[in-house]
Amino acid sequence: MDNKKRTRIQSLAFLIQNANFKGFFTGKIYQGPIKNVCVPGLNCYSCPGAVGACPIGSLQNALASSKFKFPYYILGLLLFFGALLGRVVCGFLCPFGFLQDILDKIPFPKKVKTFRGDRLLRKLKYIVLIVLVIALPFLYKMVPFFCKYLCPSGTTAGIMLMLADTKLLSVLGSRFFWKFSILICILLLSVIIYRPFCKYLCPLGAFYGMFNRIAALHMSVEFDRCIHCNACAKACGMGVDPSKQPNSAECIRCGKCIEKCPKDIIHFRFFK
Repeated sequence: MDNKKRTRIQSLAFLIQNANFKGFFTGKIYQGPIKNVCVPGLNCYSCPGAVGACPIGSLQNALASSKFKFPYYILGLLLFFGALLGRVVCGFLCPFGFLQDILDKIPFPKKVKTFRGDRLLRKLKYIVLIVLVIALPFLYKMVPFFCKYLCPSGTTAGIMLMLADTKLLSVLGSRFFWKFSILICILLLSVIIYRPFCKYLCPLGAFYGMFNRIAALHMSVEFDRCIHCNACAKACGMGVDPSKQPNSAECIRCGKCIEKCPKDIIHFRFFK
């Protein structure tokens, strides 16, 4: 997969999911009928340009509702995206993932590919999914914990709203500064470490990753032709070795391994 082609797809996905362009200037959130439809990636409902709803935010709101109803529609969409694409959503369709990719292009003296504790920290996103997204909102009604205390996409949306409507500055509280600090840390780390939020904290990536092995769109490797040159592993920013685990839960399907493979034995495939 050519990196420029992927960037064009990411840009188009961002524009489609944030097609309410006037919202960036007026500070008014789109409230039309398609706002009830969940987009596949992490794109905050409150973003002034958003025309759809974030699946994680929608799931939390359903679980935290005082009139609880099982979120069949939201889970159905998540299962559909997961079973069809797996973490292709992360690599091609997620706006916050796209932002991290842009920051990764900023030169830095020594990019960090791995470190002691890296593998352990990757388990955090599953804890975030189970605890902040599912358990706590269900137990403590009316509190969407992930959106309220962690989500960097929501903080980015809040900043965009304040830039369009400066009156909102007067209602800032300690919670915003907490989330703003998290956002700044993630953005700074994104210059040094490839996609730190996707690796360690994203509950949506954790959910989609569980489908990578069974998703209709998957990675296929002609193992009998592999020369074990490690070119694919060196190209992977997520620390995956496609020659051993082409459908690892950590793979975001960016296609860099396909581009770098000298034998052209790694491919995207639909169905097995």
